[in-house]
Amino acid sequence: MERVLVLNASYEPLNVCSLRRAHVLVWKGKAEVLESHDRPLRSATTNFARPNVIRLKTYVRVPRGVTRRISRRVLFARDGWQCAYCGSGSNRLTLDHVVPRSRGGTSVWENVVASCAPCNHSKGDRLLEETSMTLRTTPRPPTPVLFIRLTTESIPEVWRTYLPGVGAAAA
Repeated sequence: MERVLVLNASYEPLNVCSLRRAHVLVWKGKAEVLESHDRPLRSATTNFARPNVIRLKTYVRVPRGVTRRISRRVLFARDGWQCAYCGSGSNRLTLDHVVPRSRGGTSVWENVVASCAPCNHSKGDRLLEETSMTLRTTPRPPTPVLFIRLTTESIPEVWRTYLPGVGAAAA
């Protein structure tokens, strides 16, 4: 299935959608094509640009207080597939609550990190101050670009100029 990058009116990346959905948005006048493929979309009587990147014509306010559900795949990708405590790239990553749920911690992006099984086991239900462990980075909600990278097998070259933090050499 062909995927199309959707940008807000401010050129901020929003999402990835199907080619069909992108064409409908353009045809209804709700979006414009910024980048298109060489091959057009064809109907019985007309050719249309085959969108690769579209931009919405009106700004869509993205609620900042609302974040997406936590999933292990997104969490591990956010943390670079490495333990947040020791940095190992173990294939036995687990989800760890920085402030344990037994101590009042909640399951929010700012309180969960990827942890290798040995670090998670040694931390247990203790606070960081009660252990000799430290976090390598401060946990934050993932960026929309991370979700875009996870929904596509590879980032097309024409998308890279619109995605911050995804250079020409990144994949």
